Amino acid sequence: MSRRLVVTADDLGREPATTEVITELLAEGNISAATLIAVSPHAADAAQRVRALGIEPRLHVTLTAERGLPLWRPLSGGASLVDGDGALFDDPFVLQRHGDAADVVREADAQLEWMRQHGLAPEAADSHAGTLYGLHGRSWLKETLEWCRHHGLAFRLPRDAKPYFGGPLPPPLAQAHEQAVALADKLGVCIPQTIATNRRSASELGSYEQLRDDYRRRLESLPEGTSEIFLHPSRDGAIATPDGIVRTWETRLLRDPVWQAALEAEQIEVLGDWWT
Repeated sequence: MSRRLVVTADDLGREPATTEVITELLAEGNISAATLIAVSPHAADAAQRVRALGIEPRLHVTLTAERGLPLWRPLSGGASLVDGDGALFDDPFVLQRHGDAADVVREADAQLEWMRQHGLAPEAADSHAGTLYGLHGRSWLKETLEWCRHHGLAFRLPRDAKPYFGGPLPPPLAQAHEQAVALADKLGVCIPQTIATNRRSASELGSYEQLRDDYRRRLESLPEGTSEIFLHPSRDGAIATPDGIVRTWETRLLRDPVWQAALEAEQIEVLGDWWT
């Protein structure tokens, strides 16, 4: 068995600058996959751009809005997912206090149907801001995995979660994760061996070089099988949020010869998915 890796850019369609960067990276071959936010008003343009490249993005199931952008609205109108103005909550903790599982599934259905109506045929899904995983309270993993089985979708749930969390999971979360992996296997929902991403802010990292070193260490520790690294590349000044500079660093990383050399040195095969 060899080590294989899907290099994914999340948040296609988030706003024009992010869409532009991700489509450039796809055209350059510097990423092998992307995920799309269907609730964004810029999603249709993003769908058109990736169709022109012959790329099938995954559905980035989005249940929360993002601070710094006009609030997104659900495609299904789910009452438990929105504030008093009908917009998605911008706080995952608020969503997990109010969200109803039936509304979550209906919204996932609506976002998948939106992609299909725009000429896309996603084969997998994942969760924007981690809201489906129970990282902010309530978990909808059971409903999500059953939904994936119904639609024949793979799902970004790591078989081994330690690389993502940086160590063993706390006991209650570890038990929930073990149960979710067992359910995915029972349902026949394909999942990656592990996943990894940057979870630190620019102030915590200190420099671009630190970010690059962190990702290189992730490459060194990848296990056998097919894993995924997902990033959030964008342009400087796309929106004024604290994570903006990290997004520009990740764009720089994906084009950095040092990063490309590390992939080669580790003899890691880059693939477009983990389910075929």
